[in-house]
Order: sequence, then C-alpha cells, then structure tokens
Amino acid sequence: MRILFSSTPQHGHLLPGLPLARAFRDRGDEVAAITSASFGPLFAAEGITLLPVGPEIPELLMEAARLAGVDDPTVPDPAVAAELFAGARIDLTADAAIAAARAFDPDLIVAEATDYVGPLVAAALEVPYAKLAFGPLIPAQFTDVFDAVAERRHKERDLTVPGPTWYLDPCPEALQGPDWQAPQGRLPLRPEAHRGPRTPDTTVSTAPGNGHRPKVLLSFGTHFAAPHVLRPVIEALAAKTDLVVTLGLTATAADYGDGFDQVEFVGFTPLAELLDGVDLVVTHGGAGTTLGTLSRGLPMVVVPQGADQFLQAGAVAGSRTGVAVMPPAGPEAVAEAVIEVLDSAEYRDNAGRAAEQIAAMPSPREVADQLAALLG
Repeated sequence: MRILFSSTPQHGHLLPGLPLARAFRDRGDEVAAITSASFGPLFAAEGITLLPVGPEIPELLMEAARLAGVDDPTVPDPAVAAELFAGARIDLTADAAIAAARAFDPDLIVAEATDYVGPLVAAALEVPYAKLAFGPLIPAQFTDVFDAVAERRHKERDLTVPGPTWYLDPCPEALQGPDWQAPQGRLPLRPEAHRGPRTPDTTVSTAPGNGHRPKVLLSFGTHFAAPHVLRPVIEALAAKTDLVVTLGLTATAADYGDGFDQVEFVGFTPLAELLDGVDLVVTHGGAGTTLGTLSRGLPMVVVPQGADQFLQAGAVAGSRTGVAVMPPAGPEAVAEAVIEVLDSAEYRDNAGRAAEQIAAMPSPREVADQLAALLG
C-alpha cells in the first residue's frame, strides 16, 4: 500500500504522526509525507520519503496576517489562525502538494487535525483520508472558523471539502470532556512520547527519582521555550527541585542568564529520552508532550501559552492528572502548583490510571493493520 502523511510544518503537529508512519513503514508499505523542506533530515533519518512542498511557518504567518488584515502575526487572533492553517497554507502549498501526491499515487492520506492541505489533496485525487488528532477533540467553535476558510478554497478549485473516513484518536478516556461523543469513524490510537529513530521503543512507566529532592522536567516544546518566559519559572523552581530544562530549537543555556549552575539545560531531545526518573513535568501543554507524559504515568503542571494548549490544560485539570496554571498567573503560582502535585498522591494515581488506559489502546502497528484491512 501507499500511504501519504500531510502536516502543518511545525514539530508539534508533525511528531505525533511519526509512530503511525513508522508502523506503515515497518509493514513494508510505501510511506511518504508532504510538508515543508526543513523537515528533510527528520524524515531521512526515519527512512520515509519527504515530498517537500510549501513555505515554512514564518512565511505562512506573514501571509496569514496579510489575509486577515493585521500587522502582527504573533498576536493571538482567530482570524490569523484560520488563515494560517486553512487559508495561506492552501494558497501557497496546495498546487505543489496535489502534483506531488498525484505522482506518489497514494491509497490513503493521513492528515493531522489542523492540516487542511491533506484533505484538499484527497478531494482532488479522490482517495480516502484519515484525520489524525493529536489531543482532545477540538470544539466546533474553533474548527468552524477554519472549516469556513477551507471551504472557500475548495470551491475556488471546484472541489467539495471531504469528510474523513476515519478519525484516529490518541486521547484516553480520562482526558475526554464530560459531553464528549465519539466522532464518526473513530479508531483509538495509542499515543507515545516522541522518540528519535535510535531511541529505544519503550512504553513502560518510569520510576520517580529517589534523591532528596524531586526531579522536575520543564519543557515548553520547540517553539514556546522563550528565555524571557521560562527564566522566572526556572528561578521559582530551581531552589526546590532538581530541574531539567529543554531549550527548544534555537535557544542556548547562555540565553537564560547566570545563576543556574544547578540546572541541567538540554537541547532538542526526544521526550522519551527525558522522562526516566522524573517525578513531574511542567509543560506548556502541547498535545504531544501532554499525552507522551501521561503515557508514562507522570503528573503535570500545565502552563498554556497559546493555540490548543488551553484544551490540554483543561483536560489535565479536569482529570486531576495535574494542575493547570492559567495566565496571567505568574511563576510563584507555578511553583505552588508544583508543590501541590508533588505533595499529593492523587495526581500520580490519576496519571497512572491514564497510563493504563493508554496502554490498553491499539498500538500504531495494530491501527496500521486495521486501516490496511479496511482499505482492502
């Protein structure tokens, strides 16, 4: 079979799809991905073909701001977000994506939840597509705005927006909202902490640290780990915990200033390699980090910065697998939340139950086999 993955060109959108892409690859299927060229090294290391199409995020953001009529694309704005994912990205990517996909001739397209190029390609090529969620179901009040922009782009090409044949859902029951209803075509898919091509494939829970002080991982992902955001949090936690801080894609330890000799800074590292011996994860609430952390039975303090992170924060707080610290609360509130979670067995127990639910979900290989059988 020939499986084509499609993703917004951002790590947080792309990395949760890697386990399923690997599963198809390991079955012997032909697997390719369409996204921007900057991800070439990542896919080359995985032995997966990249069909490089479309610009990188900075160019997409500038075009989205222009389309939305705003000056600063970094300021949270639903109109900019809709134009980014469903407007500018289709405008600047779709034609090249359709051409590349037609040459690849896929049997199935797997598009991450906020990718609107993959569904358009599926409509143009008349092949089925599966929507790959990366966290709790995004409420319609958000997706309706995106869908309306995408529908206009489809009409311009005489296409109809297709519905996904399957909804691949990595969210365990513990994090689903009280009014949640399973989307049509739902197939559960076990999430995992991101691992690199040479990271051991393990899904076992990790033992907490046994030192005199708790070990805390502070990770705000690849794009939200700005030094001015994290430094006050580091200052609040460094005196109370053994702290490991991820630097994102561009920062260095020197960017955080002096006085952190006891803090361990690490560059971009697969999450699976950072969780051993950790008692607690403080995170921005990216879906991949959230579900990857819970897959190891670890509680969290979630400090959302934007995008869908508020959904993950609410789900973590609602499930009592951790505490959400909502803005404009400051670093002192984060430190208080860390102490609250560390001092209460309830959060670790609930995180352990979420890990059990995740472990019971079908593995990426089982889902790949299931999709292959359904495609015939």
